[in-house]
Amino acid sequence: MITRKSKREIELMQASGDVLVQCHKEIAKRIKPGVTTLELDTFAEAFLAKHGATPEQKGFNGYPYAICASINDEICHGFPRDEKLKDGDIVTIDMVVNLNGGLADSAWTYAVGNVDEKAKHLMDVTKKSLYIGIEQAQVGKRIGDIGHAIQSYAEPEGFSVVRDFTGHGIGPTLHEEPHVPHFGLPNKGLRLKEGMVITIEPMLNEGSWKSQMDDNGWTARTIDQGRSAQYEHTIVITKDGPLLTTDQDKAE
Repeated sequence: MITRKSKREIELMQASGDVLVQCHKEIAKRIKPGVTTLELDTFAEAFLAKHGATPEQKGFNGYPYAICASINDEICHGFPRDEKLKDGDIVTIDMVVNLNGGLADSAWTYAVGNVDEKAKHLMDVTKKSLYIGIEQAQVGKRIGDIGHAIQSYAEPEGFSVVRDFTGHGIGPTLHEEPHVPHFGLPNKGLRLKEGMVITIEPMLNEGSWKSQMDDNGWTARTIDQGRSAQYEHTIVITKDGPLLTTDQDKAE
């Protein structure tokens, strides 16, 4: 079932988004060669607790961590671990915050030290594709318009769009209808209505879009060791256009 959120629910989700943004900004300061993603996970959980929030994905279908930390060829749902980040790595930190029942979901790909030009281009195109998709998140548009806009930009830039994982509705639970693919045809799919809250979270790969699962049953990685990047926002569909509850660039 697709729910349209009340003003009160959106306010709760915005408050949660504010905490998530603060946490991402603190994590960004800590990402450097020699740091482990398990250390980042411990920091994130303590940060959320300090702000009265909890990591929503911890315990979700048995997922054991506060964040997902996906390195290089890992597409999503990477487990935090003791392995030290190396100069030139890229790492995507994805987290969902619950504050007083309001949820916010955002992923960001970070450069570790000095990355090569192709990694920079991958990150830049993935981030831009997110905002190109967000431009389509308007009352009266369709889900297919979002995916088509992303795919039409990303593929000519030389990257593939992951098909196996999509954006989704969110609130009051973590993953709700509708699914929001990052590829597809315009004028197809569900029509967007005021009060809907969705995530848009394109994952782009250097090589094939296809994924394979690790033995842990969670972590997806590319089939050809190509690197993958992801950027994600939680978005409210409003009559005045898309509202980002996880906007890292708004004035504080």
